[in-house]
Amino acid sequence: MNQRDLLVIGGGPAGSAAAITAARAGLRVTMFEKGKYGRDKVCGDGLTPRAVAALEDLKIDLAPAHRIDGLRMIAGNKVRELAWPTTDRFPNHGAVWPRHRFDTHLVDVAIDAGAEVRFETEALPATENGRVTGVVAGGESFTAPLTILAAGAQGAAAKIVGCERDPDEPFGLAIRAYAPTPRHAERHLEACLSLRDEHGTPVPGYGWMFPAGDGTVNIGVGALSTMKGFRKLNLNTLLDQYASIVREPWGLGEYLDKPRAWRLPMSSVRRHGAGWLAVGDAAGFVNPMNGEGIDYGLESGMLAVERLLDNPATAPADYDRLVGERFDSFLRTGRRFSFLIGHPWLLRTGLRIAVGTQTTADITLAVMGNLVDSTTPGAAGRVLRVADGALRLVDPLLRRTRAAA
Repeated sequence: MNQRDLLVIGGGPAGSAAAITAARAGLRVTMFEKGKYGRDKVCGDGLTPRAVAALEDLKIDLAPAHRIDGLRMIAGNKVRELAWPTTDRFPNHGAVWPRHRFDTHLVDVAIDAGAEVRFETEALPATENGRVTGVVAGGESFTAPLTILAAGAQGAAAKIVGCERDPDEPFGLAIRAYAPTPRHAERHLEACLSLRDEHGTPVPGYGWMFPAGDGTVNIGVGALSTMKGFRKLNLNTLLDQYASIVREPWGLGEYLDKPRAWRLPMSSVRRHGAGWLAVGDAAGFVNPMNGEGIDYGLESGMLAVERLLDNPATAPADYDRLVGERFDSFLRTGRRFSFLIGHPWLLRTGLRIAVGTQTTADITLAVMGNLVDSTTPGAAGRVLRVADGALRLVDPLLRRTRAAA
């Protein structure tokens, strides 16, 4: 048997954040990554100011990333270019860092900190009397007081412990490609909130242009499962339509690679149990209103290890309570809101409000930047609390009358 203090399944940002924190604290930690060293992860590559704050907490050098100072929001003919706000909690800048470089950088930091990382190795939770006692990986058995699941919500590991996506909750689909552009060094992300499919149906989602600072832009589109005709939605067609809109203003070249799509889990049936807990995407920590989850992954990975260091016996339950206090209200409101904007006429009305005034645009910016949670002060925090209460009351009606997918 291979005894460890911590086992981590998955080598993305959430898993690496946990491994880095554990290794720096002197724990014996092994992280298992099913992909090869330097593997790519399909993503928009954007890092919010919240993500930058988490990386700074991890003492990660952001020099390789392209700095982003704000967000340009487009809804119909309305364009608002806003700077990331300065707050006591988060810096006033984000970044774009392509995932094949970003994830590898974090893994390297984990290894340098003393974590053992096993690539091209699928690890599955081992259970005994309803408790996860470790993992089985590469023909070997490993044991630890805690196993962290950081491998997303669709894999075999998630099924074993029951932290799959809740089928009654919304999810997202997105697709991205890279293309050359002379505007690659811009300091603003761009988000087009008024997408339509090939039939003219408004799409609850957005198209993005995320300049990478390396001669390219990450171009993509995403949509929520609450829209009418979601099952028939052709993401490649939607991306091509969006590319035709931005091609001239961005001087956009042809795609440098084949567009790649992925699913965005936004819920989890369970996120902890005896001997295990889930972080990042595996726990459903994805903002339904922008598809972003890197910042939540980093935060939850660090928080999980902090609870382990405090008390291994109560770590899963303590972790679940704390992430619930930090994330649940905002993410729950986002999921309920997604049912609302699944109705086209409500979506159109919502978009006019979202960018209609400076005040509402600032709130939209805070939502799109993951800068809002249960402790947020000011207008954005008040709006969240009011929206959470109002949507809680109408949630049963929204689900019954959801647009036919």
